[in-house]
Amino acid sequence: MNRHSDSKYTIDMTHGPLFGKIVRFVLPLIAAYLLQLLFNAADLIVIGRFANHEAMAAVGATTGLNVLMLNVFFGLSVGVNVLTARCKGARNRKDISRTVHTSTAVALYGGIIMGAVGILISRPMLQLMATPPEILPKASLYMWIYCAGVPFVVLYNFGSAVLRALGDTRRPLIFMVIAGILNVLLNLFFVLVFHWDVAGVATATLIANALSAALVLGALTRARDASRLFWNRLKLHGPIFLEMLRIGLPAGIQSSFFSVSNLIIQSSINSFGAAAIAGNTAALSLESMVHVCTHAFYFTTISFVGQNHGAKKYKRIARCILLCMAISTLMGVLAGWTVRLFGEPLLKIYTPNAEVIRWGMIRVNIMMLIYFLCNIMDVISGALRGLGHSIKPTVTTLLGVCVFRVTWVFWIFPLDPTLFNLLISYPVSWGLVIVVNGIILYWVCRGMFRAAAHPDGRLPGFGTLKSA
Repeated sequence: MNRHSDSKYTIDMTHGPLFGKIVRFVLPLIAAYLLQLLFNAADLIVIGRFANHEAMAAVGATTGLNVLMLNVFFGLSVGVNVLTARCKGARNRKDISRTVHTSTAVALYGGIIMGAVGILISRPMLQLMATPPEILPKASLYMWIYCAGVPFVVLYNFGSAVLRALGDTRRPLIFMVIAGILNVLLNLFFVLVFHWDVAGVATATLIANALSAALVLGALTRARDASRLFWNRLKLHGPIFLEMLRIGLPAGIQSSFFSVSNLIIQSSINSFGAAAIAGNTAALSLESMVHVCTHAFYFTTISFVGQNHGAKKYKRIARCILLCMAISTLMGVLAGWTVRLFGEPLLKIYTPNAEVIRWGMIRVNIMMLIYFLCNIMDVISGALRGLGHSIKPTVTTLLGVCVFRVTWVFWIFPLDPTLFNLLISYPVSWGLVIVVNGIILYWVCRGMFRAAAHPDGRLPGFGTLKSA
């Protein structure tokens, strides 16, 4: 690979002190996710300030459905991240190129299909979610416009996964800043000048997503190493695609079932009325800003573990996992408790409505106190996926989170139908998954160290250790 192009943006995760490299990698990633959420929050703030709370509730009612639609592709982007990182660690130029072209083809064609399907099913799905009739038309309109931009969202995420795996989190941050500023400006323009409310913020989001996709694809087409994208070489390389599915599809299925359980919980929240929906939406936006640490360290763990897995540096893998878990937990505690302390003033940024704020504070008080458990859960899951074990954390998470939460909604929640009783299912489910996946990770690492010196390079659960 061209060393100059590598050194300008990327981080060598297989050599040198780990702490500084992890911090250098994760800080731009956290900043990018935080900015993305702040720009998304601008949709709610503009709607909450310059339209009625029904319009804000309409945007909030679509959140779970949006995530559900995209989760399979987000899971596949995890496969892209793992494969690219592993090939980078093994210095396999050919398979890096094949991964880039396979992933771009999947993102382009799959995103178009998913966007079309989303337009067709969004209104029926919102009706199934018991969306209140007074906000259903606006919620449906938001979904139709958002779905038109789904291909751009998928392309950006797949392109960013390649850059992250190579150690580059700076350019995705720059791209997010540019697209996010455009999103805010267009929000204000469409809502204040054209009075489009829901349609305005949806259109602004679509245009901003298109710009971010164009920027990340432009970076890949201008690359001077094995990650360079040539549009005339887009192709599904069979072995790469199958390995991407093997690693990424379980993650996508897990995320989709997460979303199904969240949709069921959202349906229960919808039963409390528009003010509760709006308050929960604002609180969820604040919660998402705390979740950036979880999300960032999840992909940091995948990238560092994946590269060192490819380079067969097993002791370094263990240090990566422990450092990511320690830093992530500390940041989760600080961020969560800060939001809980300043909950009411922060919610007032979204809306001046006292009833909406009251509902929002119920969620803030429950979730922010022990949100760091979610950080620990995701670092363990990211470590397992970076090591090539994707099915194990998927099964345990489906049972410990999704099945558990659905069971809670149908069996525990009716005994005391309050928002507190509904939301307490989240931290309980995190604790269950931490215990089970933590035991699995311990045995995987134990087997890895035991077999590290084996002459044929075989490890339990891995097969032969070579690049994908």
